[in-house]
Amino acid sequence: MAIRLIFLTVLMIVLNGCTTGKPETITPVSPFELNKYLGTWYEIARLDHSFERNLDKVSATYYSMNADGSVKVINKGFNTQKQQWKEAVGKAKFVKTQDVGYLKVSFFGPFYGSYIIFYLEPDYSTALISSYNYEYLWLLSRQKQLTTEQLHKYLTIAQQAGFDTSKLIFPTQ
Repeated sequence: MAIRLIFLTVLMIVLNGCTTGKPETITPVSPFELNKYLGTWYEIARLDHSFERNLDKVSATYYSMNADGSVKVINKGFNTQKQQWKEAVGKAKFVKTQDVGYLKVSFFGPFYGSYIIFYLEPDYSTALISSYNYEYLWLLSRQKQLTTEQLHKYLTIAQQAGFDTSKLIFPTQ
């Protein structure tokens, strides 16, 4: 009985972290064009979470469509503590339709997490990404650095959407 209770508790914790929901104030961008989004994005800022802890030089590359209709995703970063590169290969699928920037991403088999593009420059140069709650935020850019003015603009947008931008981490690129 105790083993079953422990198993169910662990399962609930894992499943709680794997959801495709979204925060109330977040609206995915629409219209969205996947072909314009494909390519390499550099992480300018993020809220802290265990799977990216101690990582600098973080990038995400969205390649092409897989045969099953999903998008191949490669996240990569340099672990400053271990002095080695870390890479995770996953896949993304649209939650609704392909013209809405609301995807779910999996790096762990059948478990998916929300990937919600809630701000995107018209030229697809900079994006703000959320997950299922306000504890996940990424500021991504096609460039490795942003100007002070650009950074202020995107942090203001994120703050107005409900994120605590004072807790952001700015990895070295």
